[in-house]
Amino acid sequence: MKARPDIAAKDPHADLEALAQAFAALREPEQVVAFLRDLCTPAELEAMADRWKVVPLLQQGVPYREIHERTGVSVTTTGRVARTLEHGHRGYAAAVDRLASR
Repeated sequence: MKARPDIAAKDPHADLEALAQAFAALREPEQVVAFLRDLCTPAELEAMADRWKVVPLLQQGVPYREIHERTGVSVTTTGRVARTLEHGHRGYAAAVDRLASR
């Protein structure tokens, strides 16, 4: 039987940090799009785009049902994004603020 190499212990924090560094190294939106297309499945890309699409609507106070009617994003997903906006790590807010300052 062929011997398997030792697999390094997983470090989810370090793995996420490495991924974040890769995103941060990209300078142009086209580069980010290419990276995302290589990294994610079409379903994952759609899910992330849907979440991002509802952020400004939630910030404007648009009701969940109206968000669903405008975007097709489920009320459940909208609720999850709303909870993250309220109780998350402020990542959405940082992105919104950064885009607004351009």
